[in-house]
Amino acid sequence: MVGGQAGPADPLVPYLSADFPWYGLDDGWSGRRYLMQAGAGGPRGGAVGSVDYGTLGHGEEPARQYEPRDMRKFAVVVTVARRASRRSADNTGTLEATSASSAAWLAGSGLLASTWPGQLDRALRQDWLDQQSTLAWDLADDLAGPGWSTLSLPVNGLPQPFRYRESEYGWVLAGEAPGVLLGAYGRGVSAYGTGFSTVPDLTAYTRP
Repeated sequence: MVGGQAGPADPLVPYLSADFPWYGLDDGWSGRRYLMQAGAGGPRGGAVGSVDYGTLGHGEEPARQYEPRDMRKFAVVVTVARRASRRSADNTGTLEATSASSAAWLAGSGLLASTWPGQLDRALRQDWLDQQSTLAWDLADDLAGPGWSTLSLPVNGLPQPFRYRESEYGWVLAGEAPGVLLGAYGRGVSAYGTGFSTVPDLTAYTRP
């Protein structure tokens, strides 16, 4: 406690409380690694009182606000727990079981949140974001559709099929990994050269 106020919360706590393994880029990535966010509840679902998904960043941190010439290069890995259909925290409804579509939605919405078309001002951005988020949800719900292609990437050294798509804002992919569902999004970093692995020590993501 400093001056009667609690110090900053340890950002590792929600990650360490998860009951599933975390995935990041494998040892082929030599750049910066950092924590982003771990949360409860799936896409369009309420909190369930436990960590259900989270993101680990690689490269430069995505912009938090509009930059006229945003050239940041990054790749973000989204780990989603495998969950069966279950009651919401307030017991008023049922949350859908997680699937590769859940990972695709979280990855797609994450890419959108870090993108701001230069021709839009602040007043119009929320309308654009709502519109694009609905489109991202529709795409995620149809991973077998023509909006996606297949890409094979290593997970813990073994090839694994992913569904992949590119847009003017960056790329998104989604698939499965041992124990979890896996998504990723990025810009300026080639998806074709990425590989994933479990993270044995999350402190690698807390170093400056």
